[in-house]
Amino acid sequence: MINNSEWKSLSQLKMDGGGISKAVAVVACAAMALFYVAILYAPTLILRLPPPPSFKNFMIRRFICAAISSVVSVFVSALLLPMKSREASSLLGVYGIRMDHIWQAVIFPLTLTALMYGGSLVLKSLLLMSALREHMNFGGGLSFNNIKSFSEEIVACSCSIASDVLVWRTYVVAPLTEELVFRACMLPLLLCGGFQKSTVIFLCPIFFSLAHLNHLKDVYSKQNYNLTKAFLAIGLQLGYTVVFGSYASFLFIQTGHFLAPLVAHAFCNFMGLPVLVSRGKGIVSVASVAGIVGFLWLLFPMTRPELYNDRTDNCVCWQGYCSGN
Repeated sequence: MINNSEWKSLSQLKMDGGGISKAVAVVACAAMALFYVAILYAPTLILRLPPPPSFKNFMIRRFICAAISSVVSVFVSALLLPMKSREASSLLGVYGIRMDHIWQAVIFPLTLTALMYGGSLVLKSLLLMSALREHMNFGGGLSFNNIKSFSEEIVACSCSIASDVLVWRTYVVAPLTEELVFRACMLPLLLCGGFQKSTVIFLCPIFFSLAHLNHLKDVYSKQNYNLTKAFLAIGLQLGYTVVFGSYASFLFIQTGHFLAPLVAHAFCNFMGLPVLVSRGKGIVSVASVAGIVGFLWLLFPMTRPELYNDRTDNCVCWQGYCSGN
């Protein structure tokens, strides 16, 4: 963790002309958020390209736009950050892209995030067991042929999912590009701009949530062009993104590892909104409460910086960099 003297070192670095101001950091983050959304519409509105022939091609075009936005954000933040070394290893370390402590950065945040979905996981398990029982009863009980048939259905379903472009968007492209832009690029800028960690945890998600306003048109059509319902749906979505964005920012700041918020993001996209209650299934409510209690109890112990760094007074991540080491 960074103590007060280390933050003073950072402040002195800024006064010596080697840092960035809060205004520059905020403007840069706002520009990156705007560019992340605007570039999605560039092929049609700016380049005047013809509409893609299929939905798959449309999504691939958006994947390319998101990748370009991510690369530009990395380049811009690298120019603005007052780095002592421009070596690739130093830059990647600031962004939390590291090859050390990988299993800790995956297992601990994933376990912690799963606790928030205790009720959802129990409900999914109950539905899966129910479907399995129905399949067995329909096929004449438990037999080798039934098990083989069920396994083949799972494999076929998995192959279908793996080839679905929406799956790639939801679980790969969106988490990867969003975490790179809104966490790896923005958080070091805000931290090195002089903002306190507690401020950054709640400030950065604002940029993240505003970037989701481009869904307003789609939500408006899905709500049968009812403006009130559309705004309520968008409000719920923005609230959820702010909460998750704060959690993801906390993970990145505590661990200094890019994988920590990345796996949490992909898992949350897979699970959706947490299920707290389910009619006729009290065990779901019990699991939800137990999961939330477990999450709050383990939040800080499972995100201690020393679990993800060999030492926190001279590490390669943003913590060592932003402290002026």
